[in-house]
Amino acid sequence: MTDTPAPPPPLQPLQPAPIRRPTLRFMFSHPAHVIALGFGSGLSPVAPGTVGTLWAWLAFIVMRPVLTDVHWALLLGLGTLVGWWACTVTARHMAVADPGAIVWDEILAFWLVLWLVTPAGLLGQTVAFALFRFFDAVKPGPVAWADDRFKGRRGEPPGWRQGWGILFDDFVAALCALLVIALWRWLV
Repeated sequence: MTDTPAPPPPLQPLQPAPIRRPTLRFMFSHPAHVIALGFGSGLSPVAPGTVGTLWAWLAFIVMRPVLTDVHWALLLGLGTLVGWWACTVTARHMAVADPGAIVWDEILAFWLVLWLVTPAGLLGQTVAFALFRFFDAVKPGPVAWADDRFKGRRGEPPGWRQGWGILFDDFVAALCALLVIALWRWLV
């Protein structure tokens, strides 16, 4: 009787190398990338989250006169569902759980803030911008909790949980900014 060698262990699928700085070619390679990268605003080599938030502000100014509150609610609801998909797919393709170039989360969250503070005018929108960027970048208290809540384990490929987490911490940052604005309005 001859000894037959044991079969080799199954091959593990290779993880793609992480993409740190996506290009225009990457953005246009999949519709999800176009959305998640904020129609190009996330390609900024400097402060893509801030650039994405500024893009959201400009888009809001352009769309506000033609969209009713019902339209904004639908846009934000559908944008969240489509964004969850787009952020998940793009994070997977970049092999990074929460890439800085993904700015759809900033866009949606800041649209929510602007929609709710619009009667405040340009000064109110500027304050909202500063507060939102502070909470999103510094991540104090509840924003840090939200950011950590949906992180994957080291080496785990990004999935739906991480895709939701990309959006979730920005919605919490938006809520914090709105709470500060509400408190400011109540006190003043």
